[in-house]
Amino acid sequence: MNNWFECKVSYDKAGEDGLLTRVSEVYLVDAMSFTEAEERIIREIEPMITGEFIVDSIKKTKIGELIDSDIEADDRWWKCKVMLISIDEEKGVEKTTAIINYVKAATLNLAVEYLTKNMEQSVAPYRIVAVNETLILDVFNYQLNVEVARS
Repeated sequence: MNNWFECKVSYDKAGEDGLLTRVSEVYLVDAMSFTEAEERIIREIEPMITGEFIVDSIKKTKIGELIDSDIEADDRWWKCKVMLISIDEEKGVEKTTAIINYVKAATLNLAVEYLTKNMEQSVAPYRIVAVNETLILDVFNYQLNVEVARS
């Protein structure tokens, strides 16, 4: 099971006018713990940023599924809330269970299209109840530490 952590990183970035501006960026990291998430975000971000940066916050987030895209134009992450519908046969009532999926797509319409295509594999009926653009810039999937694996 994946443990996803939303990591917020801030640093000073030079603008077109040459002035430094403080920016914050959000990334998703698949890790086993908060400590590992912090270690991994530092390792992933260090080569991309010149100068110092700060990991402002790390929060655990529940994600049912991550629907990635290899299409270059798909450059945004969308948080999608889906309600799975089931029937409680003992009580005879409809029961809904919320799941959160993240979808990488260029537009809202494409996010819904990718989500719908992915949900076609589901045996349970469902309703898409919300799709919101996130601030997430990139996702870092879990990687087994090669040095530890060789021991």
